[in-house]
Amino acid sequence: MLAAEHLKYYRITMTTISFKVSDVEARAIRNRARQERMTVSEFLRRQAMVPSRPPARIGLRRCPQTGATIFEGAEDLPPLTVESTREILAEFP
Repeated sequence: MLAAEHLKYYRITMTTISFKVSDVEARAIRNRARQERMTVSEFLRRQAMVPSRPPARIGLRRCPQTGATIFEGAEDLPPLTVESTREILAEFP
């Protein structure tokens, strides 16, 4: 009876999911988890459980300054400006 009680107490109650990754992918996952100061399990769990939202619909419109057809920005993002474009492109080599 003692052995059965012992097994109940130490029984793992969470399901384990395993998958294969390359050495490069494993290193990248470990590094990202370390940067976030969490375990690999917690990092992957949070990445997997991010609520999925449908992508914003991209439309076309005519630029009032040039008359060219351009893409409309997404409603939930700030407008794209010359300054913000320079900041984005500054990160590229």
